[in-house]
Amino acid sequence: MRKAFQRIRDDESGHVTVGVPSLVATIGAIVLGYGAAGDSDVAAVAGGFILGVGIMAASIARHRSIDYDVYRRLEDLEKK
Repeated sequence: MRKAFQRIRDDESGHVTVGVPSLVATIGAIVLGYGAAGDSDVAAVAGGFILGVGIMAASIARHRSIDYDVYRRLEDLEKK
């Protein structure tokens, strides 16, 4: 029983960092700031678009990597 609790406590499945989409969002925010400060409409619009895509991608990646695993575990528990 003790080993089962240790395995549950030490289990890292479902925990993932969403580095690439967050990096994309960060780059978008930098380009957006550069475009706004430099009075460049093209850079500001491109930066805003990249920022939005990065935030959406990070949210989707988090949902797919963590939430799906939680739902799978809950369904497995309900079957027992």
